[in-house]
Amino acid sequence: MDRPDIQRIRHILVYCEKIERAIARFGNDESIFLSDEEYYLAVTMCILQIGELVNGLTEAFREKTRNQVPWAQIRGMRNIMAHQYSTVLKERIWLTAISDIPALAAFCDEILSQEEGNI
Repeated sequence: MDRPDIQRIRHILVYCEKIERAIARFGNDESIFLSDEEYYLAVTMCILQIGELVNGLTEAFREKTRNQVPWAQIRGMRNIMAHQYSTVLKERIWLTAISDIPALAAFCDEILSQEEGNI
């Protein structure tokens, strides 16, 4: 695997972990998320950063793993958040944080574990 992809996967995992810590800190409760602006902004910024990092993954890596991770949707969410922020549904961000981010973190962990096994 290309070194830049590994670095980006590591950074994506860091942002996934930041989202997990925000959920642990503020509470795994949608009503709190929807009403607490700092909570919402913390999670949203991490998701935006993940989208930026995904955009830098090589096309070969994204193609090879496209059945495991919806890269295009992640990039699409980033674009909406960056350019049409007011149209983003907070409920969608919440679902992403509690469902998609743990799955993405598990994928990143697996990739990094495989890479360590190849060293």
